[in-house]
Amino acid sequence: MSNVTVIGAQWGDEGKGKIVDWLASRADVVVRFQGGHNAGHTLVVGNQVYKLSLLPSGLVRGKLGVIGNGVVVDPEALLAEIGRVTEKGLSVTPDTLKIAENVPLILPLHGALDRAREAARGDRKIGTTGRGIGPAYEDKVARRAIRLCDLAEPETLDWKLDELLLHHNTLLAGLGAPTFAKADLLRFLEEISPKVLPYMAPVADLLEEQRKAGKRILFEGAQAVMLDVDHGTYPFVTSSNTVASNAGTGSGMAPSAAGFVLGIAKAYTTRVGEGPFPSELHDDTGRKLGERGHEFGTVTGRPRRCGWFDAVLVRHAARVGGIGGLALTKLDVLDGLDEIQVCVGYELDGQIIHRFPAGPAAQARIKPIFEKLEGWQSSTQGARSWADLPAQAVKYIRRIEELVETPVTLLSTSPERDDTILVRDPFDA
Repeated sequence: MSNVTVIGAQWGDEGKGKIVDWLASRADVVVRFQGGHNAGHTLVVGNQVYKLSLLPSGLVRGKLGVIGNGVVVDPEALLAEIGRVTEKGLSVTPDTLKIAENVPLILPLHGALDRAREAARGDRKIGTTGRGIGPAYEDKVARRAIRLCDLAEPETLDWKLDELLLHHNTLLAGLGAPTFAKADLLRFLEEISPKVLPYMAPVADLLEEQRKAGKRILFEGAQAVMLDVDHGTYPFVTSSNTVASNAGTGSGMAPSAAGFVLGIAKAYTTRVGEGPFPSELHDDTGRKLGERGHEFGTVTGRPRRCGWFDAVLVRHAARVGGIGGLALTKLDVLDGLDEIQVCVGYELDGQIIHRFPAGPAAQARIKPIFEKLEGWQSSTQGARSWADLPAQAVKYIRRIEELVETPVTLLSTSPERDDTILVRDPFDA
């Protein structure tokens, strides 16, 4: 039995949804282990498009979906998402979706604080989605979070909300934002409890049973390594660990549960929000990549910044993320370009470096060093074998493998499920 963990190898939006959906046909259980509803996966199934933020993508395949303890859950967002996919004919019930009993909840005050702090930063915005993910993780670490299991013990909510509001209302008042009344939050929790508690389950025990039964488990990461709170472009990162080693911690399983780690990377690079982006293009080529790739955030709708493939960045992601193979997506966006460039190093204060620096000031100063490669005129869209690819496209892929020091094990050539070239089945790795 071999499990698979899928994580992003850039700044997110690499097309993880399609890959997870495709791999789910080989899995028995699909698990979300970090993040919140600030990440989105788009799945195209025939004429139907599903945009998921919290729900594990495997539900579309009829697989058991699990939301692990490493996720922060906004109960209103969860129920709204269940409602949207139900309208499209997808069945989501307590039999098909299990949520860890110790998962922290995102409450209305978390989003309010998130937005107030971002507004107060002025020109130094981090670029958060304003959905309360960061403040919810802060409460978890500070041991004042309201967790899903607390809703089953309503007698404890009174004093727990006292502690929570002491912290949040002080901050909100200091920022000049409206504060929250305990009675309103209690009413909110009382109304939401009967709707979300049926999904609560002892997920760690459930997953251990699945492991012992020889079931294949697919761990679905959100965001990407370069947004990891430890290893990404701090402080322009998310508030959780996005690397594969968190799959066990965020689900209640052993570290070895992660299995084979598949890193998803676009054939170029995009980023949503603020922060350094060494290979970003501000010219017509960058605009063309954005138009061809339909580069808008699934959750935010914000246009993504676009640039050439950054091999230094992805190599860093592969090392700290534990990536054993790459799934390369959106190769077809590069079709028809006479010349393609790859970032192979950086210039920093007159020195050439081949690593991604940790300091934000250094990250802002680095300048990309590009290697020029010949483009191709034939279309790669919909290719399902290496023989369908132009020779220069194959050379481009091989060069990426050399620079990143990681093999390409899967190639996605369109949003359609079956437009995929499989080099090595991750579940057999």
